[in-house]
Amino acid sequence: MDSNSGNPGQEPPGQDGRLADWTRRPLMQDWPLTVDRILEHAKALHGRQEVVTRSLEGPIVRTSYAEIYRRAKRCSNLLQHLGVRPGDRVATLAWNTGRHLETWYGIMGIGAICHTLNPRTFADQQRYIITHAEDKVILVDLPLLPALLALRAHLPSVTHIVVLGDPGSVPEGPGLHAYESLLAQASEDVAWGGFDENAPAGLCYTSGTTGNPKGVLYSHRSNFLHTFMTLAQDVMGLSARAVVLPIVPMFHANAWGLTFSCPAAGAKMVMPGQRLDGAALQELIETEGVTFAAAVPTVWQGLLDHLRATGAQIGSLRRIMIGGAAAPEALLRAYRDDYGVEVTHAWGMTEVSPVGTVSTATDEIAALDADAQLRFNLKQGRAPLGVELKLKDEAGQALPEDGVQFGRLMVRGPAVARRYFKDEGGEILDEDGYFDTGDMATIDPHGFMQITDRAKDVIKSGGEWISSIEIENIVAGHPKVELCAVVAIPHPKWDERPVLLVKLRADQAATRDDFLDYLQGRIARWWMPDDVVFLSEIPLGPTGKVDKKRLRADLRGFTAPPT
Repeated sequence: MDSNSGNPGQEPPGQDGRLADWTRRPLMQDWPLTVDRILEHAKALHGRQEVVTRSLEGPIVRTSYAEIYRRAKRCSNLLQHLGVRPGDRVATLAWNTGRHLETWYGIMGIGAICHTLNPRTFADQQRYIITHAEDKVILVDLPLLPALLALRAHLPSVTHIVVLGDPGSVPEGPGLHAYESLLAQASEDVAWGGFDENAPAGLCYTSGTTGNPKGVLYSHRSNFLHTFMTLAQDVMGLSARAVVLPIVPMFHANAWGLTFSCPAAGAKMVMPGQRLDGAALQELIETEGVTFAAAVPTVWQGLLDHLRATGAQIGSLRRIMIGGAAAPEALLRAYRDDYGVEVTHAWGMTEVSPVGTVSTATDEIAALDADAQLRFNLKQGRAPLGVELKLKDEAGQALPEDGVQFGRLMVRGPAVARRYFKDEGGEILDEDGYFDTGDMATIDPHGFMQITDRAKDVIKSGGEWISSIEIENIVAGHPKVELCAVVAIPHPKWDERPVLLVKLRADQAATRDDFLDYLQGRIARWWMPDDVVFLSEIPLGPTGKVDKKRLRADLRGFTAPPT
């Protein structure tokens, strides 16, 4: 056989070592990663799969991916009729419902940008966010309309408000429309896609704990790649057999990507609407056979309290994901030991699309006993393919991943923000392309990352760091505690010292010494809080996290008693 022979049609390399011409032509099809293809796939392969919603009016509403696809197409047409063009921002102010889901794909399918607004945001911040984004149209749930109308005179970019309710319940007014009326007049004949995969798809603003909120502009490509990441077995591991309850709101970093990954997998979606209390969630889990759910720790604590108080069950539930804040050990143990539910800790942020790490065990960790595994599960976990982490000290030098030394957590990847919307804040990446998350963390030799504090919340006492999160997780396991927080107060000798703030459960009483005794032997002596303050309420921010900025302001001038 000739030494130059090969596969039929294959040309040998040139004698000068350069590749033959055919290798410089595209070898794979050009198939832009635009998110409209996700719902196209769901309609084609999983069209009969249910999407179930507890409607804002109360009754359960059932639809399917095929019907959501048809209505999303009509939504695209009605938006175009209102003057929406590619690149325009269309805001949604709504809870988790099938109707909200269809508007997402209706917006993004025609190249407009879906901007999710948080109903819990303070009015001044809401006005700033809408004005900064230059939203052209706002789609709003009827119960949230009054608050939006109160801002209407201060929203110069908004030309239309479309109310996601039945026509008869929508008030009349200039630029005010009933969604269902417009939808009934719209055609399904509309072109989706056909634009660059790097085109913007979604806009989500940070919680604005320091200064004004900043916008994170997701591309179609970044959302598509993030969807692949979440579908991995060691991340969410969804399939067409899963029944998913996205409790985390759609306005909170795309419901952690579930608005894309559920249709991509063909999973049944169970949308909770605006009722996130323990009784309502337990009912949905049992009646709809939910197998996977995702929410912040306060929601899971509320469900646990309901289960314990009523003896109700959640037999179908196999796995829950907890993120948004560190989960207490007592919470993980209760779901694991009392209800047989696997708890997966996760970490992420708006700028990371949002999933950054997940605490799924490796085979080595899975071989350990239950308590040893729990030590890893309490960490925020390992980075999936597509996320790279590193730690830096205050001088910008890399730190070892020994599980002991903690530093600033840096992240990069194809679904990590390169800059903020309108270049707010200027350059946000370091010289290696890493984004500073603002978190302090450790990474152990197994690759498990653990958040020790937000950089702005960490307590530096006598030149050494104290982790407020670690103290909070221990105190949260006390049977009398409903909510707690640890913040720093100035100290003339040690610079800063920790103070423990506690909201007790109803009808409970406790003293300062009860909690100091509870912490004895569980933390280093020099970590011990200088005082315990009992509060009737602990403020939460728009995303359900404890608002330490407000707590520090309330404690300004506070002096701990001498020890």
